[in-house]
Amino acid sequence: MDLSTFVSRLDDKLDTDAYSDLDASANGLQVGPDEKPLDHAAFAVDAATATIADAADAGADVLVTHHGLSWGGIERVTDRHYDRISALVDNDIALYVSHLPLDGHQTLGNAAAIADLLDLDDTEPFGTMGPEVVGQQGVAPASLTRDELTTTLESELEDDDVQVLDFGPEEVERVAIVTGSGTDWLDEARDAGADTLITGEGKQQVYHRAREAGINVVLAGHYATETGGVRRLQSLAEDWGLSTSYHSHPTGL
Repeated sequence: MDLSTFVSRLDDKLDTDAYSDLDASANGLQVGPDEKPLDHAAFAVDAATATIADAADAGADVLVTHHGLSWGGIERVTDRHYDRISALVDNDIALYVSHLPLDGHQTLGNAAAIADLLDLDDTEPFGTMGPEVVGQQGVAPASLTRDELTTTLESELEDDDVQVLDFGPEEVERVAIVTGSGTDWLDEARDAGADTLITGEGKQQVYHRAREAGINVVLAGHYATETGGVRRLQSLAEDWGLSTSYHSHPTGL
């Protein structure tokens, strides 16, 4: 497969263009030529010197990440930008990035991966951002408790320190998910009838907002909640005939 085909397939699958006016991230191909042959694709949550080095050691032709290098443009290629971009260029590794499109995709996305992990039923889009969505919601299995939900996340995600604001019911019935930094959607979760919101990290004001709304907020780690999407893209690339590798660098945040 060549790079242009790989990029085109991912852009089509993830509906990248739909988020072009909504996302600070420059989604799609961020670093790379128009054409190059691909044999091996590496996957990671973050485009950082550590993951780029791992991709180079794996002999990758392209690195696919959720968090890329360009957030509203790059004015100067110095310091960290220089280190990261030069490492990609020196090792002839292209960089493909999918931020909000990968958050909101209803089968390949980060929220969808967590919904599947929890066996949620009747899943549907959640977390509006303009005309698009960045999450998913669904009905919890019968008799799922808040503690069981937390234990599942701690055991299955790359974070063993899940925090819970336990202001909702102990028996969970409806769950809303926006991965990463998603507490801004707490009121939308309440209005949708959810008793539990799962996200990655919190803000100070979410404590009282959750308490006043009577809703559980589960903070399972920004990094940890955003591993599912890139892992699903890895499986997709394998289906397309590429060899792949996944490079884990948990931040604990």
